[in-house]
Amino acid sequence: MAMDVVDYEIKGSEMQFVEVELDPGEAAVGEAGSLFFMEAGITMDTVFGDGSASGGGGLFDKLFSAGKRLVTGESLFTTVYVNQGARKARLAFAAPYPGKILPMDLRQLGGALICQKSSFLCAARGVALGIAFQRKLGVGFFGGEGFVMQKLEGDGLAFVHAGGTILRRELQAGETLLVDTGCVVAYTPTVDFDIQYVGQVKTALFGGEGLFLARLTGPGTLWLQSLPFSRLASRVFAAAPQQGGHKEEGGLLGVAAGGGLLGGGLLSGLMSGDDE
Repeated sequence: MAMDVVDYEIKGSEMQFVEVELDPGEAAVGEAGSLFFMEAGITMDTVFGDGSASGGGGLFDKLFSAGKRLVTGESLFTTVYVNQGARKARLAFAAPYPGKILPMDLRQLGGALICQKSSFLCAARGVALGIAFQRKLGVGFFGGEGFVMQKLEGDGLAFVHAGGTILRRELQAGETLLVDTGCVVAYTPTVDFDIQYVGQVKTALFGGEGLFLARLTGPGTLWLQSLPFSRLASRVFAAAPQQGGHKEEGGLLGVAAGGGLLGGGLLSGLMSGDDE
């Protein structure tokens, strides 16, 4: 199926969205829940699978496409947005958390890109969303991000979202880089991805770092993120109250209201004393 060539503009700084311009008849495929807005003339249709063969292929092809997405932890359905009007129309897809949106021209990247699960945001119609099984079992057992990653194929434009600041790194043949497993966003298929044991048990227990790092060896291109969503979520969870209720901060009143001062709650004691 021929790829649609779309124009786009990425807007925003920390909370970005990508605005895509569709000519009449052109279409884009978006991840479920990523739509920001769309202009009149654009119709949306939820399809079974990844939408790369929208309007074509048999039942087996659609089931296989949906099955690939299920393995990667994604929804069985994607949404296709088609410009049914007589003039150009725009629609936008928003990032799910702070970070950057990366435009990936698959034609310039050799027709394929391997990326972390849930990083795909949207793409021009015709880009196929598949799976990439790691060849080494160590990646699956100790990789942190699992044995299965997403594989984008085609010669069109796809958009990937990553957290924090993005680093693009070109690796020469034989050049190796060790990276925290969650910080790997995407890489070209020519990059060898493996897991390497580093450090000692005390490093994992008291140093805050894991026992394993991703070992990426060139040649090829890779993209890294400074703030993986898993790291952001763990920080939020650690700061949230674990027993329910509202956690007050700052000052004696907050501690007393929570009943955490002198075991019985200073505020309740003072209030009861006023009644005597």
